Amino acid sequence: MAQPETVEDVKRLIEEHEIEFIFASFTEVQGKSSAKLVPANQVDALFSEGVGFAGFAAGHIGQGPQSPDVEIIPDPKTFRIVPWKKGLAHVIGDVTVEGKPWEYCPRTILKNQMKKAEEQGYVFKLGFEAEFMLVDYNEDGELRVADKYDNWPRPCYDVKALTRQYELMTRLSKYVSELGWENYAVDHEDGNGQFEINVTFADALETADRAIFFRYMVDSLAEEYGMIATFMPKPFTDNTGNGFHYTMSLWDAETDENLFLDENDPRGLDLSELGYNFVAGILEHARGYTAMVAPTVNSYKRLKAGTETIRTWVPVAITYGGNNRTQMMRIARSGAIEDRTPDFSGSPYLGFTAALAAGMDGVNRKLDPGEPNDMDLYIAPWQEIKRRGIQMLPHSLMESVHYLGQDQVLREAFGQVPVDGPYGEPSDETEAFVDYYARIKREEYHDVTDVVTSHEISRYLRFP
Repeated sequence: MAQPETVEDVKRLIEEHEIEFIFASFTEVQGKSSAKLVPANQVDALFSEGVGFAGFAAGHIGQGPQSPDVEIIPDPKTFRIVPWKKGLAHVIGDVTVEGKPWEYCPRTILKNQMKKAEEQGYVFKLGFEAEFMLVDYNEDGELRVADKYDNWPRPCYDVKALTRQYELMTRLSKYVSELGWENYAVDHEDGNGQFEINVTFADALETADRAIFFRYMVDSLAEEYGMIATFMPKPFTDNTGNGFHYTMSLWDAETDENLFLDENDPRGLDLSELGYNFVAGILEHARGYTAMVAPTVNSYKRLKAGTETIRTWVPVAITYGGNNRTQMMRIARSGAIEDRTPDFSGSPYLGFTAALAAGMDGVNRKLDPGEPNDMDLYIAPWQEIKRRGIQMLPHSLMESVHYLGQDQVLREAFGQVPVDGPYGEPSDETEAFVDYYARIKREEYHDVTDVVTSHEISRYLRFP
């Protein structure tokens, strides 16, 4: 389906595809999507007046119960036919309050950061690889891989496991192609019950919108087959975690030329000096950046080096290299860089904003990342890592949030947001968005880690 540009394009698609209802949605700070179902005959009002939500009820969007409604003004470019539900379409909007853009809106934050890059002549483009697992519960209420036969110790690319999910996976692939996203591969990943569908690149806003719809689509179709599709970073201790890899590049705003491509790269990675500057920027801000792209307590159970009992393919050190999956930044294809740190437990809008802001700081300061690293960082001795001056990624959400609060570049990128008075009344005060975000994440950290688990009981009850 060709991407619509205007409301008139949307009306034409509604008529051509006999659309009866439209989900009008937005995402809050932690990545949760909220929506209202709007009859298609209300399309004019939908795009001119928007649709209202009680923001406080929807999630973290900078509102209290006393706050006025948020209004969602849909973007016609996000209009998509829902392939598996006849007569249904989906559209994503920006959050406004009393007719003005709402500074807490993740989509608006990304648009603002993209505008800054475009003023310098750059368009930020990404593709994503979203890993997910198909799971359900057994009779005792314990989480398990949905396919009981998917239990091999090395299941990656297993043709039999992929065949058992053939109908679901081929439907997803077809729908991705129908949506115009050019799916080029589907595979069974390294984890039992784990799959990945690759989606080609577009500009950052379009890719974030695609990611939100993709997550909704995978969830919905898995439920049709009696399964749960989880993007949780680490649902099982002894199974590989789920990543959401970013493949990034900067393009010329006028010529649409990939500015990261340099086939004469003296380092042999086909990456331009601009690309290396961008890499260096992300490495420079990696600790605070991680709070946005690995945004839950569970994220840091995925960001661990592999052992005999805990499988993983994720970075643990702040490094870059060539086609080496133990590096944070992997350059495996010409003219693009892949960050293997992110997962899909939060907002892609905020994650993309952090990546662009960090990378552009490297561009503006002409930072050099040094020579690529070619070690296996999972087995390299600690003494050697220390000798080379390699720094490690944060070990917990609390640690990454601490570094986020200290990162002036990211503080500026995410901007200021309004705050209410001490009793919820309007005020002229503002605070940094990252401070608001950090409070949410500290509360989440304590909500999870303050609970005494059965594992702690078994380990510490009679100790020492």
